[in-house]
Amino acid sequence: MGDTSKPLMLVAVDDSNHSFFALEWALDNFFVSVGSNHLFRLMVIHARPTPTTFFGFGGPGTTSTDVISLMDFDSKKAAQKIIEKVKDTCSKKSVHNVPVESVEGDPRDVITEAVDKHHADILVLGSHGYGAVKRVVLGSVSDYCAHHCSCSIMIVKKPKTQVLN
Repeated sequence: MGDTSKPLMLVAVDDSNHSFFALEWALDNFFVSVGSNHLFRLMVIHARPTPTTFFGFGGPGTTSTDVISLMDFDSKKAAQKIIEKVKDTCSKKSVHNVPVESVEGDPRDVITEAVDKHHADILVLGSHGYGAVKRVVLGSVSDYCAHHCSCSIMIVKKPKTQVLN
């Protein structure tokens, strides 16, 4: 995966099934399907929340550094599990040596900065499928990236499961 003459595909993941569906979709359609002659180099980016994210910007007056340290440790431990899941997912598809970066910060900023830093040619994101209200309240990472990233973006939607009679 180290051939820098190939364009770079950056896949953003979090702990959701939607992002791992997007990773698997990218692997199946751009790596597994073409055998060892990959069209792209692959890199995965993961944004992990900062401990203060859990309290908002100001933080409660009673927050101690011990609590923040513990939350930082938990955040790093959760990130390590996600990195292992990424590597496992790639290995199961026989795609090896995929670099995975875990960066602390708001996913919108982390992803757009990673696109610029690594000169990504395409960004792959999973769609959480939020409705209009949730999207307004929570903000949409994919909407933000579509407006602020300097590369093409592919938003992979997980198909709605159908109920069999």
